[in-house]
Amino acid sequence: MDVQETILPGVLIIKPKVFCDNRGEFLETFQEKKYKDIGIKYNFVQDNLSVSSKGTLRGLHFQVKKPQGKLVSCSYGNVFDVAVDIDIKSKTFGKYVGVELSAENHMQLFIPPGYAHGFCVLSETADVHYKSTDYYDPIDEGGLIWNDPTVAIEWPITMPSLSSKDASLPTLTELTAK
Repeated sequence: MDVQETILPGVLIIKPKVFCDNRGEFLETFQEKKYKDIGIKYNFVQDNLSVSSKGTLRGLHFQVKKPQGKLVSCSYGNVFDVAVDIDIKSKTFGKYVGVELSAENHMQLFIPPGYAHGFCVLSETADVHYKSTDYYDPIDEGGLIWNDPTVAIEWPITMPSLSSKDASLPTLTELTAK
């Protein structure tokens, strides 16, 4: 497995080893010991699958009091996946990491607890799978607007399809003013 550190502390880009032959491909998408060996020492308690159409943007989401770490991959199609540092005390506050995840490149993005997360769909459809380190709680939900000018994410789409909730999320400035 190939592991690449990013500018955000703890956020990792992971490329699992893929075994190919005339029958197709095989890879381990998670093996607790191997992931602990690369520094991911969290217990995953929930798996999620998001199936979305081209142009959909989901996020940027986080849990306020019970933050979730996430191990994100795309098993069908391709997406641009993003983690944003929302910790006001962090040296990388307001910075982001974005990476294309796809069924072809098999890459994963590990996002430790305390970051906002979102993705946009680049293919006709995409299946995004993510393991979480804590249970989802709708009462504990928080979010950051996708096009916050302070964060300035370079999304590969300009007119995303958003939920009404995601379209009305606050900016980083509004979040930190609370």
